[in-house]
Amino acid sequence: MIKKEKIKDLHYSVTGVLTADEIQAVADEILTKYGADAKMPGFRKGHVPLSVLRQKYNASALGEAIDKLMNGDLEKYATDKKIRLAGAPRADLGKWEIGNDAEYTLEFDILPTLPEIDLEKFTVTKKTTKLDEAEVDTAIENLRRARSTAEKQPAEYVAKNGDTAVIDFTGYIGKDAFEGGAAKMHHLVLGSGSFIPGFEDQIIGHKSGDEFDVNVKFPKDYHADNLAGRAARFAVVLHEVRKHILPELNDEFAKSIGFDTVAKLREHVRDILNEQYAAASQQEMRNELLDILADKIKLDLPEVVVAQELQMAKNEHEHHHAHCDGKCGDDCKFDEKKERKEAERRVKLGLILAEWGSANKVEVTRDDLQQAIWAEAAHYPDPKQIFEFYNKNQNALTMLRGMIFERKSLDAMLTHVKQKEKVVKPSELFEPAKAK
Repeated sequence: MIKKEKIKDLHYSVTGVLTADEIQAVADEILTKYGADAKMPGFRKGHVPLSVLRQKYNASALGEAIDKLMNGDLEKYATDKKIRLAGAPRADLGKWEIGNDAEYTLEFDILPTLPEIDLEKFTVTKKTTKLDEAEVDTAIENLRRARSTAEKQPAEYVAKNGDTAVIDFTGYIGKDAFEGGAAKMHHLVLGSGSFIPGFEDQIIGHKSGDEFDVNVKFPKDYHADNLAGRAARFAVVLHEVRKHILPELNDEFAKSIGFDTVAKLREHVRDILNEQYAAASQQEMRNELLDILADKIKLDLPEVVVAQELQMAKNEHEHHHAHCDGKCGDDCKFDEKKERKEAERRVKLGLILAEWGSANKVEVTRDDLQQAIWAEAAHYPDPKQIFEFYNKNQNALTMLRGMIFERKSLDAMLTHVKQKEKVVKPSELFEPAKAK
C-alpha cells in the first residue's frame, strides 16, 4: 500500500510498504501455478509439494510477487488520483531482505491534462489554384517521354538537354579517386537532375568519343559525410548520345496507356493534377495548424518522454554521421539545445493530437491502414515485400497507425478552424516552406 507521495509538476515519487506475509502469499500463488506443470525427480507432474518448490524457486517467485504487488498498488493509486503514467516507473527496494517487509519507492512522470482548445479562434490559409492547361501538356509530355525510344545518334551529333548520355566516369577528390565515384557505360538522362548539380550541364555540348573533365562541388547536405561540401573532378568518357524519339500524341497512344481517346487521357491528367493540388493545399493547412498549436497551447511536458525523443534524435544523428570521423566540423556535432527544443515540440504536438483525437473519437480503420500500405507499396518494384514487412513487423504497423491517427486528428481539427482562401500559382503549392 502506498503511504507517502511527493509531487512536483508532472513528476511523482511515491513510497509504499509490502508486508512479508503478503509477499510470501503472492509468491506461493505463483509457485502453485508453476507447480501445476512442474516436473521434478521423485514427483509426478503437477504434484510437487509447495515446500519443495519454495526451496528451489522461492527467490524468483518473491521477486515476481513484489513486482505484481507494486504494480497493483500503482494501478490503484493512478485510478484514485485519475492520472496516467507517461512511461514505466523506476522502482527502488532499498536494502530489502527476504523474510522482511519491503519498503519501495516508485518514481514516474504522468501525462498532462490537455487544456480546452477553442479551435474556432484559429485561422489557417487555404491555398487554391486554377489548373493551367500547360501543366496538363507537361504531364502528357512526360508520359510520352516515359514511352519514348532512345536512338543512337551519329558521331557529329552534339548532346542536348533531354538526351541520354552513355558514359564512363571516375571521381577524384584532389588526386585520389574516391569510393563509389566510378561507373562504366552508365546511362544518364541529361537534365534529369539525378547527378550532382552542374554535372549534367557540363556534358551538354559534347559528342560521342569525347573525353573531358567535369568539375563540381558536392552539396553541403550530401548523404556521404566524407564528400559533403567538397570540390570534385570527374574524368568522363562519352561513348554514345541517344536522342529520345517520342510516340505521336494520338488516340493509339492514349489506348496504349488505358484510355480510349486523347481527350479522355487529358481529362484523367486534369483530375490527377487537381487531386495533387488539393493534397498539397491540405498539407500546408496541416503544417500551419501544427505551428499554431505549438505556439498557442500551453502544456507541461513529461521529462521522461522528452528525454526518449531526444535520445532517438541523437541516435539518428550518430547513425547519419557514423562515417564522419570528425572531418565535417560543426556539422558532425549534435546541437543539444536545438534538438531538445525540437523534441519538446514533437512531444507537445503528439500529446495534443493524441488527446484531442481520442476525446473526439478519431479512429484508424482497417481500410485506412490498407490504403496507406498500398500507397507506400506503389513506390517499390515489388509491392509484395511491403505487405510482408508490415505483416511481420507489428512495431512498424503500430507506428504507421499512429501516423494515420495524427493525420486524421489534424484533418478533423481543420474542420473547426476558420479558413481564409488565397489564390496562388500551382508552383506555390509545392514550394518548400520557408524557415521561421
